[in-house]
Amino acid sequence: MIRITTFKENYDMHIVIIGVGGVGGYFGGKLALAGHSTTFIARGATFQALKQKGLEVKSIKGDFHINPKVEDNFDSIRNCELVLLCVKSWQIESIARQIKPLLPAHATVLPLQNGADNAERLLKILNKRNLIAGLCRIVSKIESPGVIDHFSYEPEIVFGEIDHSLSERVKKIKSAFDQAGFKNRISGNIQRDVWIKFLFIASISAAGALTRSVLGVMREDNYLRNVLVQTANEIITIGQALEVELVEQDLEKCFEIIDKIDYNTTMSLQRDMMEGRPSELENFNGFIVRKGDELEIETPVNDFIYYSLRPMELKARETARG
Repeated sequence: MIRITTFKENYDMHIVIIGVGGVGGYFGGKLALAGHSTTFIARGATFQALKQKGLEVKSIKGDFHINPKVEDNFDSIRNCELVLLCVKSWQIESIARQIKPLLPAHATVLPLQNGADNAERLLKILNKRNLIAGLCRIVSKIESPGVIDHFSYEPEIVFGEIDHSLSERVKKIKSAFDQAGFKNRISGNIQRDVWIKFLFIASISAAGALTRSVLGVMREDNYLRNVLVQTANEIITIGQALEVELVEQDLEKCFEIIDKIDYNTTMSLQRDMMEGRPSELENFNGFIVRKGDELEIETPVNDFIYYSLRPMELKARETARG
């Protein structure tokens, strides 16, 4: 049964959600459902849908519907405590430049994009005091504007201070997440956790776009599975060269997860590329290729995947610019 709710009067935290896709729609919706003062920032058809019909989340953990506060500008950031940055990784610099003049000194920005270097890129724009690092785990998508379909995986947010300290603000954020009822954890080494997620997502996403296959096909085909393993091994090599604490056992754990996920799973990068939209290719395999060049480390499998898909990516971006 779909639960319909309006906002409670006693708010614990003022939270702004930038990006109302599979990530922002689910986690932001859960925070709003728990009674936090949650404002969604959306544009175009999504903005209109949220204003007119509210946000509907179809989830394996339970469906719900909310009538959210929604804006098509960043003014609400002036009074916020927490910003969940839920846009794609290739969009974060542009968003960061726009919100920087509006961020209160006490506000915290938590990026939840896929990718290995989102926090580092944001640190070049935002004040260090405004930023923590994080990641999320969820398999979800936009079914239609204002309708989110969460169809696989236990939703989770992992987050922490970049210097690994256990600050009062991460404790407060954890309390808010606990109230919202989704799995979450304060990380003692957020860089390592981000790279472990990156190892998983970057090993399968672009390969799925290249083969046009669901995850089950790739993991059960001996040749394709070996391609995934080689892709992952190159990612670990680059991570270790950047002094990330990755070990061989991380590869084994990565494939334990790959082998447990639903056979028909596809990743967001794959879906974006197959539907002709700009994707996170540059921030996945492209990132590994560039770091390999900088560090003089060969990454032949990532090179092949990246350069095979790059023409399609460039075409999608050109089309998006109109």
